[in-house]
Amino acid sequence: MAGPGNGGGQQAQGRPRRSAWQRLFYWSAVLAVWGLIFLVVFFAVFARGLPDTSSLYQVDRQPSITYLDRNGALIATRGTQMAPPADLDSLPDYVPAAFIAIEDRRFYNHPGFDPIGMARAMVTNMRAGRVVQGGSTLTQQLAKNLFLTPDQNMRRKVQELMLAVWLEMKFSKQEILALYLNRVYFGAGAYGIEAASQRYFDKSAKNLTVGEAALLAGLLKAPSRYSPVSESERAAARATVVLNEMEESGVITAAQREQAVTQPVIVSRTLATQHAQYFIDWLDKSIRSLVGEPTEDMVVETTLDLTLQTSAERSVRRILDRDEGKGVQQAALVALDGDGRVRAMIGGASYADSQFNRAVDAKRQAGSAFKPFVYLAAVEAGYTPQTPVVDQPITIGNWSPRNYSGTFSGNMTLAQAVAQSTNTVAAYVADQVGRDSVARAARRLGIESRIGLEPAMALGAVEVSPLEMATAYDAFANGGRRVDAYGISRIRTPQGRVIYQRQSGQSGQAINNPSLYYMNQMLRGVVSSGSGRSAAISGRDLAGKTGTTSDYKDAWFVGYTGGFVTAVWVGKDDNTAMRGVTGGSSPAAIWKGFMEAALPRLNAPRIPDGPAMPEGWVAPDPVGDLMSGLDQNGLPMEPVDPLLGEPYVEDPQAPTQQPSSNPPMMRPNAPQPAPRDTPDQQPEGRQPPERRGDALFF
Repeated sequence: MAGPGNGGGQQAQGRPRRSAWQRLFYWSAVLAVWGLIFLVVFFAVFARGLPDTSSLYQVDRQPSITYLDRNGALIATRGTQMAPPADLDSLPDYVPAAFIAIEDRRFYNHPGFDPIGMARAMVTNMRAGRVVQGGSTLTQQLAKNLFLTPDQNMRRKVQELMLAVWLEMKFSKQEILALYLNRVYFGAGAYGIEAASQRYFDKSAKNLTVGEAALLAGLLKAPSRYSPVSESERAAARATVVLNEMEESGVITAAQREQAVTQPVIVSRTLATQHAQYFIDWLDKSIRSLVGEPTEDMVVETTLDLTLQTSAERSVRRILDRDEGKGVQQAALVALDGDGRVRAMIGGASYADSQFNRAVDAKRQAGSAFKPFVYLAAVEAGYTPQTPVVDQPITIGNWSPRNYSGTFSGNMTLAQAVAQSTNTVAAYVADQVGRDSVARAARRLGIESRIGLEPAMALGAVEVSPLEMATAYDAFANGGRRVDAYGISRIRTPQGRVIYQRQSGQSGQAINNPSLYYMNQMLRGVVSSGSGRSAAISGRDLAGKTGTTSDYKDAWFVGYTGGFVTAVWVGKDDNTAMRGVTGGSSPAAIWKGFMEAALPRLNAPRIPDGPAMPEGWVAPDPVGDLMSGLDQNGLPMEPVDPLLGEPYVEDPQAPTQQPSSNPPMMRPNAPQPAPRDTPDQQPEGRQPPERRGDALFF
């Protein structure tokens, strides 16, 4: 009787044992079948939702808007910029090679994905504990750019691999490379290497140098981070990495690399003029109100003069660097011609650091730069530059304005009060003619911000923008006409079809004579012998007004010549004080530097007289006589209130302090003493007066 063991042995003998090779084959087949099933299911799942590849040659983009200056020079292009596809055969060999060297060195040897590169990236990222290196091939990047969203998830990555393999099966390597170079995003709104070359270097891609090709190839990692415009040092470092890879892979020689490193890459003047982007931002807001939502590419012909814009940038940069130690951190500048066309606009110290446009959107207290509206209301009410006034202590309600010097000069003319920026006279005159009249005068000239009617309004406790101030002063410069500042002359398609044309209507008369004549005479005196004398330019007919606010938080100079006005503001964004910076210092220096460069180009005439004078009107003495404080007999004039026709009576509520000194008597053709220290132009080292809690504007 056979035992159990014998039975088992016989069964085993009936089934011959598989060899090791047979077992390997068997399990390999099993795994292959299951792997095939898994892959079919896997790809079936992830293939669902794949994009339609028929859109390969379709470009979905927003219309581009090209901005030209008044002479047709390119300022900027906003929106998507496309260019005709670059022919790969027309490009220098090192151009496509630069992209292969930095993005996918094994491009010609993989089927769409690179297992070696993926493994290397995985190891590098694991060691770093974060993603520091990608393993995507150039073909994968093309698949993502053409068909997929930038979402970082497993589904998108698998779809990217599938599409990359499909691209490799459908196209040759050269065709894939051409598609890549013509569709990838290079930043600054440029898609494709031809558009990027034109945007950054003002040249065709076929004329790119080795260094320029390396810079463009380096951009792809992060176009904004490596922008040669806003991040020039970082872009240069990245371009050097590309050059090193090109040399290592044999694309260029060591000599070519050395030449590319030492030869500077010059970025387009259009992009380098970044401060003009403040102007473009301002226009962007109004285009849709003029033509609606863009549905096609447009060309916007603007009023900007790039040459003047460059001069403005240089002047602002020079004074900001010079006065940085005084706490001057920001500046804004607006220049208008006599019809309100914006010729230059600076919205801040650095567009790359801050896109906030201080020339348009910042509202800062105007200080004494607001006083011309006070005196305009006064001359319209009967004052003249020769009207005697008194610089003395006054109280309006519970407010007692003070002069910067802490003293009072007694009898003077209205012209002297304007030139010396005397606070007490401005406050008194505004109170007499009515602060509502002052507000109406400012509104009539173009001030749109809120104007409060509190007494301190007369000294500039009104928040305005530099654009508003330039607009309002333009009436003094152009013969008394009200203007509306604008920057767009015409909008057309690239083919020439006009979409919008600004109408050249005649603006209304805002200031009549003799008021305009009186104001220009007095504001000339500010520049010739008053608080703005540091802005004087020899041989030029100039006028203007300084402005400085409490504790030196804001400083202004708004000046003009015939048919051209420029407003300048300096200060800090956090509204903290600068150190002794007045309207006659940093702002006047910026204004003068800009105007010295601009005036020869402008060929500006003298300040126009404006409309005809009333019949029988006789011109007063020249500015020098107006500033003297003397009557026709050479004697001091008795101050008379022009509204009452009576001598001034000291305000019974005013402090009993008497004037500390008499005004300087400056006779024509005689040596004139230097004007006393004013708040808008103080000598170096002069300390501000002690603050006593009340507001001080000058």
